[in-house]
Amino acid sequence: MSRACELTGKAVLTGNNVSHANNKSRRRFLPNLVNVTLISEALNQNVRLRISAAALRTVEHRGGLDAFLAKADTDELSQRARLLKKQIAKKTAEQPAA
Repeated sequence: MSRACELTGKAVLTGNNVSHANNKSRRRFLPNLVNVTLISEALNQNVRLRISAAALRTVEHRGGLDAFLAKADTDELSQRARLLKKQIAKKTAEQPAA
């Protein structure tokens, strides 16, 4: 399981630990990933994702998973999220016609 957010693509960054004596050693900055279950209104199902805490706040701010994925850039999304985005777009395109 990679340490990257499935929605925003936020991943591990690297840098230095710098001591008071200015000694430098490599370190990793890990994203704050949480396992969440989000509800898709268009698909009427729950979706389990591993996303960053910042992405969770953004999803809530934009009005839910469907609205977030509609606005999201496809390049940043994971394979599962891309599939979800396609399914939601297809479902929402069908609903006004019916």
